[in-house]
Amino acid sequence: MTATNYDLEPALVAYLAELDDFIEKEIKPLQAKDDNERFFDHRREWARTDFENGGLPRHEWEDLLRQATRLADKAGHWRFSAPKKYGGKDGSNLWMAVIRDHFAAKGLGLHNDLQNEMSIVGNFPFVAMFETFGTPAQQEEFILGGFNGTRRTAFGLTEPDHGSDATFMETRAVPETRNGVEGWLINGEKMWTTGMHVATHCATFCRTSGADGAAKGITCLLVPTETPGLKIEEYLWTFNMPTDHPRVSFTDVWVPATAMLGQLDNGLALAQSFVHQNRIRQAASSLGAATYCVEESVRYARERKPFGEELARNQAIQFPLVELATQCEMLRLLIRKTAWEMDRMPHEAIEKELSDKISMCNYWANRLVGQAADRAMQVHGGIGYSRHKQFEHIYRHHRRYRITEGSEEIQMRKVGAYLFGYLGPRRAMFPKSTKKG
Repeated sequence: MTATNYDLEPALVAYLAELDDFIEKEIKPLQAKDDNERFFDHRREWARTDFENGGLPRHEWEDLLRQATRLADKAGHWRFSAPKKYGGKDGSNLWMAVIRDHFAAKGLGLHNDLQNEMSIVGNFPFVAMFETFGTPAQQEEFILGGFNGTRRTAFGLTEPDHGSDATFMETRAVPETRNGVEGWLINGEKMWTTGMHVATHCATFCRTSGADGAAKGITCLLVPTETPGLKIEEYLWTFNMPTDHPRVSFTDVWVPATAMLGQLDNGLALAQSFVHQNRIRQAASSLGAATYCVEESVRYARERKPFGEELARNQAIQFPLVELATQCEMLRLLIRKTAWEMDRMPHEAIEKELSDKISMCNYWANRLVGQAADRAMQVHGGIGYSRHKQFEHIYRHHRRYRITEGSEEIQMRKVGAYLFGYLGPRRAMFPKSTKKG
């Protein structure tokens, strides 16, 4: 897509067709095998969730996801967004946004199940983080290890008493030398540390200096999950099950100095390093899911004939779907334009130049998909409210994204700061205010 041509480039269109063919020939047969449909039809929540084991994902469910991932990796699709040196294809933000939109618009399926952040075209935010901040040894261990399955890193930033106010975190790390080896002693708690049941390490953000509220003074330490003193206290049951989001405690947890990722006291930059890629791709997925809800509602309204007339003849049905379809079209253009612009600037410039547009895409898409799922339930009536349709699953899953990856209020605050020139390119438009006594 160029600045003056909004057609998708032929190579991208061809790749979408290749992915569709792969789904038909490889993924759908796997989904249909051995009653794997139970993970996607009205039984999905019960089939996926081990309710007697903390609500964790069942082993059979996660094994199926791994099977699909292996097929996709063998076909050269799974690592698409990763750098070529790690077996990927240097997939751009634009291509990833289009693919995620395209996949989610197909509805729920083994090709793209975002409840587990799984897709046959994977998203790897930790790759960018280790590429930017990791030592060569850490890159080899965690990037290559991530792809071959020997390393899985959970993200420990949020705390029980601190979410959006991450700079007020209470987890502390202090220097301590053991047996002549310099290291850090960690005490504190983390919340919503997704994936800890299978993680080998937790990227644990700790205050190592500075006052509460200061951006500087936070350090990221890679803590092996088997380290003495690290304990999973509970798995938090959520609106959409299964759950893999625990509260984790750190009691006198010691790690060597080599566990530090990035620079001392500058760990907050790590947390921001992959937010933008995640947000634009998440926005595209929510957009695709919203499109699915609209299209299914249109199809149903043309087929359903109460009182002998198509349901679609009623403007009470038409007009809400018209508004949703209009918003989908406008949002699709903004997402593609923003992703395209991301691909044309250095990674470190995105936060200063484009962060507001990414937040616009993200918070609006996550709000839109909830509205579309709710409307689809209403159009479909009783069957729309049932688990025999996907709308309730879409609503419950995507509702989380208005909170995670930065709540919509935090993202709107970012947009406001850019709009009024407190941050970003518009700062030069407004002279510095002076206080009057």
